[in-house]
Amino acid sequence: MVKKILVIDDEPIIRTSCERTLAPEGYEVKSADSGKKGIEFLEKEPFSLVLLDLKMPDMDGIEVLNKIKVTWPETKVVMITGYSTVDTAVQALRLGAYNFIEKPFTPDTLISAVKEVFEKSNQDTGDPGPAE
Repeated sequence: MVKKILVIDDEPIIRTSCERTLAPEGYEVKSADSGKKGIEFLEKEPFSLVLLDLKMPDMDGIEVLNKIKVTWPETKVVMITGYSTVDTAVQALRLGAYNFIEKPFTPDTLISAVKEVFEKSNQDTGDPGPAE
C-alpha cells in the first residue's frame, strides 16, 4: 500500500521540493498552501503523514497540529519550520508531533525523517510496510 503524505506549507518552493523529493521514493504526495486547505484535504481522504509548516498566515501550525491530532489521531505529523525555538518544539511534541525538520533542509534530511516515521510506525503496528 502506498503511503500518502500531505505537505501543508505556504511556501511554494517547500511544497514543490517535498513533492519532487518524496514521489520518486514511492510516496503519494499532495500539498496544500494553507492550514485551512490542509484540513479540507484531510476531511476528504486519509493521509499517513502530514509535513506541516509552523508559521502560516491563516492558521499557525500548532493550531493545525491540534486539529489533526484531535480529529485524525492516527495521522503522524512532522513539523517544518524556519523559526524553531525550544518552547515551540516542546509544545508541538506535547501535542503529538512526531518530529521537527528545520528549514532549509536537504532532500536526504527529508527522506530520512519520513522513513523514520514509517519505520517506527511499522514497528509499533507490526506492519512490515510497503513491499519493495
